[in-house]
Amino acid sequence: MSTGLEALPYRHVLTVPAMGSAVRIARETTEQVLAEWGVGRRHPCVDPALLMVAELVTNSVRHAAELSPSLTVVFAGGPDTFAFAVHDRHPHQPALHDAFTGTGTGSGTGSGGLATVVELTLQLGGSAVVRADADGRGKSIWITLPL
Repeated sequence: MSTGLEALPYRHVLTVPAMGSAVRIARETTEQVLAEWGVGRRHPCVDPALLMVAELVTNSVRHAAELSPSLTVVFAGGPDTFAFAVHDRHPHQPALHDAFTGTGTGSGTGSGGLATVVELTLQLGGSAVVRADADGRGKSIWITLPL
């Protein structure tokens, strides 16, 4: 599936230690990036995007910090698209469909945040995808939202 992210003219990258303060820093950076790219605070995608970034960063901090001492948030944007990814170096790749439907293995602990991310993405008409690193030892969860 090609999302056309390569064609988006705006970029910003944030790398932070995989610790609790990363959530606040990522949210604040998301707000700043959107404002700099001309997306007003009252735009209907802003609050959901802030929540989604916070949930994805929280998941990386909770579940990947042991193998990934830092995490990266990548932002890409254009006139009608806002995309972001949270990347860590933990090999587990969550199944986004399973998170949303509540299916899959395990007790389901920790899937609530990811389910929220998927649900909000779909409500906004966006897309979500997990992309593995080339070496299979990390991944990025990409969210693409229409503006």
